[in-house]
Amino acid sequence: MHFGTLRHWLLPLLFLAAVLVSSCGSSRQTASPAEARLIQEFRKWEGTPYRLGGDSRRGIDCSSFVQIVMRDANGIVIPRTTREQMQIGRRVSPGSARLGDLVFFQTGRTTYHVGILMRDDFFMHASTSRGVTIDRLREPYWQQRMIQIRRVSGS
Repeated sequence: MHFGTLRHWLLPLLFLAAVLVSSCGSSRQTASPAEARLIQEFRKWEGTPYRLGGDSRRGIDCSSFVQIVMRDANGIVIPRTTREQMQIGRRVSPGSARLGDLVFFQTGRTTYHVGILMRDDFFMHASTSRGVTIDRLREPYWQQRMIQIRRVSGS
């Protein structure tokens, strides 16, 4: 199996396994209703290919994916573009970040990317190379490019 294909499936599976394990046993934290809604939305979109300007399951870009998930999972209406999304809500420190916050990256000189924070340092997003997927903020690529985290009302 090609490493890229394995990685495409491994991280989302690890994330979902972590949620399931934490849901088992009385002493462990269970998935909150907000987290369950985000996971449900991710499952609807998982693997959808990236397409600049796209807003459907045939192809979607990062800001449209975030806009749709925030609306469908949380009932929160946010702007369409990454640059507009970078202006809403309030900025929070990485140490204060929580489930449902928006995380922003500068991926080029004038290019930005957005995703939604999940549990345990994971975030969901529409990757240009792998489509809708889950990655870890701790990965050097994302760590080096993260520029801000924003909390929008209701998250």
